[in-house]
Amino acid sequence: MARLSPQLLPARRRARRGLSAGLAAAAMVALLAGCSGEKWGFPYRASVQQGNWITQEQVATLQEGMTREQVRFVLGSPTLTSVLHADRWDYPYFYQPGTGDPQQRLFTVWFENDRLVRWQGDEQPEVQPFQQAERDVQRSRRESADDTRQQERDGEPATRATAPAAEVQQAGEAAATNPSSVPAGPGSAPEPLR
Repeated sequence: MARLSPQLLPARRRARRGLSAGLAAAAMVALLAGCSGEKWGFPYRASVQQGNWITQEQVATLQEGMTREQVRFVLGSPTLTSVLHADRWDYPYFYQPGTGDPQQRLFTVWFENDRLVRWQGDEQPEVQPFQQAERDVQRSRRESADDTRQQERDGEPATRATAPAAEVQQAGEAAATNPSSVPAGPGSAPEPLR
């Protein structure tokens, strides 16, 4: 085996360091490129919601001859009013989720002599967003209960994610009689030093 001269050793070490740094940089680029897809949620894109959320119930409340104040009470303040079209109020709505397709709706009301004469617009949702969330939770609970009943009919043991009611009640009674038995949670003050 041939020996390297002492003069070539520092050059070879520098070459190894350069090669190691190059491989590390290539690995980082590959990792970051793999994480940049929408599948991973990187980078985060915030949802954008603008305009007035109007429901079918609000539209059904409108009647010809209502005053501007009554319409404002039912639909809310208009997002767009124009000096050139003083007898027209526009209620646009735009929602761009972080990922996915945007939603866009427009609803317009017209007045003559400060009285509502007509309205027109896109199909409006049945409920407000917070009401939709409540409906989704209730639907999820119903489906979970249906699944549990089906499992019991099929003879499978039902799995429950919540603690039995007796355990919850015992924990509540223990906390009521001895508050120090409850572990301190975030935001609770520590006991003073004596």
